Amino acid sequence: MSDIQVLVRTNYIEAQSVPLEHRYVYSYTITIANKSAEPAQLISRHWRITDANEKLQEVQGMGVVGEQPHIKPGESYTYTSGVILETETGIMEGTYHMRADDGAMFDAAIPTFALVPPHAIH
Repeated sequence: MSDIQVLVRTNYIEAQSVPLEHRYVYSYTITIANKSAEPAQLISRHWRITDANEKLQEVQGMGVVGEQPHIKPGESYTYTSGVILETETGIMEGTYHMRADDGAMFDAAIPTFALVPPHAIH
């Protein structure tokens, strides 16, 4: 089972960013949609965050924002979290480790997305 769709929206938070201190703050809103016929629960996450200097941060943990949502067929779960980079731009990608109601474990890919402030988009 892998009919889990992951959609991402990002937002540069200028008010919390301090470029002179190499601090660039982003929020990201993730929607996880269950397009399958079976319910599934998000168990854990694994993120790979790479800044413009190729510095890699890996983040692993249980659930997302303190929850392990159980997503029924045709439903979705949305949450917002954040990340701080040392460079103005970066990319994120990862995986959600999921469990179907029958106990089968599977991974849902989080597509690679860019962290770019609006003034840097040409």
